[in-house]
Amino acid sequence: MIKKLFAISLLSVSAAAFSQKISLTPSFGYAWRVNKISSALSPQERNYIKGLKSGTNFDIALRYEIKNGVQIGFKYSNYSASHTGRLSVVDNMGTTTSAVVSTKDAINFYGPSFTVTNFDQPTKHKFLLDASLGAMSYTTKTGNIKGKGNTLGAEVDFAYQYEINKHILIGPKIGLSGGSLRKISYNGQVLDLGEENREGLSRVSLAASATFRF
Repeated sequence: MIKKLFAISLLSVSAAAFSQKISLTPSFGYAWRVNKISSALSPQERNYIKGLKSGTNFDIALRYEIKNGVQIGFKYSNYSASHTGRLSVVDNMGTTTSAVVSTKDAINFYGPSFTVTNFDQPTKHKFLLDASLGAMSYTTKTGNIKGKGNTLGAEVDFAYQYEINKHILIGPKIGLSGGSLRKISYNGQVLDLGEENREGLSRVSLAASATFRF
């Protein structure tokens, strides 16, 4: 009986020590796509695209502390934007047709992360610097036209967090995301955009974040 109690106690201590190294950090805020709009577009088209240049930004990271101040993990992020407006098209006969259209855009990122923190320091003011490299996908839908593409992307986050207790921290976060597409598939047809007309996916985000240490 004593041996069993000793074994259970040892397992409990080991599990507690392991779990204290695990953290989950979700954040939610707003983001702005920073790539320039092509000057070849009409003023009407440029104004329409501007409506898709900002949207909501959500991300979540699961991390494990490999040593004091250093963590590795996995991160997922999502950017979503939508816009409705009127666009006009002139056909070969010179006839102008206009209609109200709606577009929904989404950028998703998945990848491993490397994080440096001062969580082990005896202060309630914590800082976190995180870098991730992984897969970035882009989807867009306007009416029955669907576009999608995939590329390599990178994200960097800097956060300040206040330690409410040893398990919960909250604070603001600034994020940078980078990536661009050379090819996009529209309804199954692949379009090569070329080097000069890449679809830029880079953005800057500002969010509120929380860290839960288990």
